[in-house]
Amino acid sequence: MTAPQDIGEKWLSGAGLRPTRQRVTLAALLIGDGQHRHVTAESLFEAAKDQGEAVSLATVYNTLRAFCEAGLMQEVTVDGSKSYFDTNTHDHPHFYWEDDAKLTDAPSDQLEIARIPDAPEGAEIASVDVVIRLRRKS
Repeated sequence: MTAPQDIGEKWLSGAGLRPTRQRVTLAALLIGDGQHRHVTAESLFEAAKDQGEAVSLATVYNTLRAFCEAGLMQEVTVDGSKSYFDTNTHDHPHFYWEDDAKLTDAPSDQLEIARIPDAPEGAEIASVDVVIRLRRKS
């Protein structure tokens, strides 16, 4: 079985990112078990801290931005201020669970978008993010 650190290092190298110790540590936490993750910078910082890793919150933010710029992750913004980072970079919708502030994947095959507005003159559509807000029934 391949170690999470090795998986993380390969993930980074494949995207042309220098595999620093801190990047490899965070990459291993994100994809080391082969599962996709939705994390906030704060939740990833806590996970690293729980494993005894010395990494600052600023480094986590910078690393997540670098991962996004390299195409390894996508940023999903909820409420205009709360950012989640998703290791699944394929186009897909999300459920945002308001009660516990969690982001999960929604089934892509159930989503149908018939039309979207044309981009204004001089602009092009970069992406369309679909976040479906949920709350548990009382």
